[in-house]
Amino acid sequence: MSIVVYPGSFNPITNGHTDLVKRALNLFDKVILAIGTSAQKDPEDYLKDRIALCRTVLAEFGDRVSVEGFNSLLVDYVRSRNTTFILRGLRTVTDFDYEFQMAEMNQSLDPEIEYVFLPTSKDCSFISSTLVREIATLGGDITNFVHPAVREALSATSAPSR
Repeated sequence: MSIVVYPGSFNPITNGHTDLVKRALNLFDKVILAIGTSAQKDPEDYLKDRIALCRTVLAEFGDRVSVEGFNSLLVDYVRSRNTTFILRGLRTVTDFDYEFQMAEMNQSLDPEIEYVFLPTSKDCSFISSTLVREIATLGGDITNFVHPAVREALSATSAPSR
């Protein structure tokens, strides 16, 4: 079985992330969405909420997609999942510069690691989690950028005070 790890913060998961998972399933038997954490930044409850939300959004893919949190070197996590493949999406040239640097670093830590870069679909190329959070915080409509469950979750936590 071919497995790819798709790491990120997914804060929140967007339609761009979901599109990348769907397209990766054309290349791999299974996608593991791996939510990177930091003990200093991500309280355990917050991570549990992100995992639950990602599982809700990706439920349509059944057991071909799993969602997990991790707090280790990415190469160690990837090895622990019995794969050598890492998936990353590319929206812009800036993304490429950053992702290429990360790929080189991780491949120097483990030469067996292979990166799979997929350009985002043109309908999703402008969507970023940071912009979605900002729009939601300011009371804007994020309907076209995220799954309804994400919109609901952000509406509950980001409603501006009046």
